Amino acid sequence: MTRKNVLLAGIVSICLMYLANTGCRKIEVVEKTTLDVNIVGYLDKNPDSFSLFRQILEKTGTAAFLNAYGSYTCFAPTNSGVKTYLKNLGATSVETADMATLKDMVRLHLLEDTIYTNSFTDGKLPVVTMYGQFLITSVVNTSGVSSYVINRQGAVVKSNIRVGNGIIHAIDQVLTPATKTISQQLESKPEYSIFVQAMKETGFFAKLNVVDPDLSKRWITVFAESNKALADSGFATYAALKARFSKTGNPLNPLDSLNMYVAYHVSSGLKFLGDIITVPTHETLLPQEVVSIKLIDQDVVLNEDEFNGVVEKGVKIIRDKSDVAATNGVVHDLAAHYRVKFRKPAPLFWDVSSFTEIKKLPAYYKKANYNFTRATEADNPIKDHYWGWGSLAGTNVMTYTYSSSSSITNYAVNNDINMLPLGLPSRPVYWEMRTPPIVKGKYKVWICYRAQKQSSSSNMLCQVEVNGKLMQRTMNFTENRPAGTDAELEAIGWKRYTENVANVFAAKQVGVIDFLTTQQHIIRITPLNGTQNNNNLDMIQFIPIDQNQILPRFKPDGSLLFQ
Repeated sequence: MTRKNVLLAGIVSICLMYLANTGCRKIEVVEKTTLDVNIVGYLDKNPDSFSLFRQILEKTGTAAFLNAYGSYTCFAPTNSGVKTYLKNLGATSVETADMATLKDMVRLHLLEDTIYTNSFTDGKLPVVTMYGQFLITSVVNTSGVSSYVINRQGAVVKSNIRVGNGIIHAIDQVLTPATKTISQQLESKPEYSIFVQAMKETGFFAKLNVVDPDLSKRWITVFAESNKALADSGFATYAALKARFSKTGNPLNPLDSLNMYVAYHVSSGLKFLGDIITVPTHETLLPQEVVSIKLIDQDVVLNEDEFNGVVEKGVKIIRDKSDVAATNGVVHDLAAHYRVKFRKPAPLFWDVSSFTEIKKLPAYYKKANYNFTRATEADNPIKDHYWGWGSLAGTNVMTYTYSSSSSITNYAVNNDINMLPLGLPSRPVYWEMRTPPIVKGKYKVWICYRAQKQSSSSNMLCQVEVNGKLMQRTMNFTENRPAGTDAELEAIGWKRYTENVANVFAAKQVGVIDFLTTQQHIIRITPLNGTQNNNNLDMIQFIPIDQNQILPRFKPDGSLLFQ
């Protein structure tokens, strides 16, 4: 035997040994995941459940590509569901059903991606169907048994069936697409007649009655108020609503308050409940105005905000009457009436150490220190505070620091501060926070901190960005407040923000920002030079540029001083 043949024989022997050792394991996987068949093959193997849907695939010419290579998700209706569907169509069999209708039905049941049930949330699926509409999922509990329901039409009876070209979820009913626009959906329901009349007179009914062929422009979300919600606020008729809001006499005028009222209830984009709760605010069609979102217990609430220590109660979205799909968007139902809130710019004196996660720890909040640790880069222990990952694991910790006697916090507002290591290359590389709501307007931004040096050579020079916009001045956590009168200090961008005169408690004005919308905003502090652990942030103040920047000052108990 030649050397070449010997080598070849050796390779073959190794391969045979590998297959002998692993073959059983592979066969077991195939048997469990049905990877031996594609979607059509699986339906053929289970005619008692899917023979009618299989016939529809054949008639519509869909069977061929669903029996080929690819990655699909198929919501396969059972025979009983298809029988009900055909009866509703007035068809005696698959053969007598309208071809175009069946093609649309099939496309609504197919997604060009593999979606398992772990992607089913209270809202739309992440991938659009081949029909061009999104499916929504929810969980329904019947007699103590929970099940997924698709589009509020079909319950999932068997899920996550892996086949060679994707995933099958068996459902007990055929899904039907939305056939009405947002305007038509609302007009078909008498309980929205007042809101619909307002839509018509302001011109929004016509705007929301169009299906734009451009998918990037098609989708609209409407927060609709029922007649009951309006009546509870004193608007039992459309005439009463118009008399209250239409001050120009022409609701078509964008400056008319009735037009603004409707515009404030409309938002661009397709936003089911699962999408709404992912961000704190949503822009409306009323220029520069947003609605805020909070998840309170299990309720999705609009415009429940705190301004100057006063909580403004919001309006709950009624879950079981919301997520109503339309050909051009989605409709949500509100439990009460709400109107546009026009506010004048107002200062925000934000104690950054007062956040939900520490308040839920009564043994520590205003009592003792507590570490919030990012054990991995994926962790985010504080929802509205985030810091960039550092390679030194021990420094990926923000410490809530409290003491009424320590020189670090004895004159801090509420005797607490947030302490975070910062600096390249091994410590967190930025410190980012989401502010409470700020009324739109132009503001000066002040960073209030307790200066501390880790060593005599420490330097913690940082830049500040608000909503990605770089502020005009830098700040330094190791720099004490200069000497001077209030006027002299303000002229060079400094002030004393506590009642204590010690210059280690310093406020640095980092710049001016013009907020165009009333909402929460993002502020980020990024180190430019230096590295240390003891960066002590106490407050961030946003003060309208035409208001007093020096007063009030703050006592350690959080109360205000106006002199």
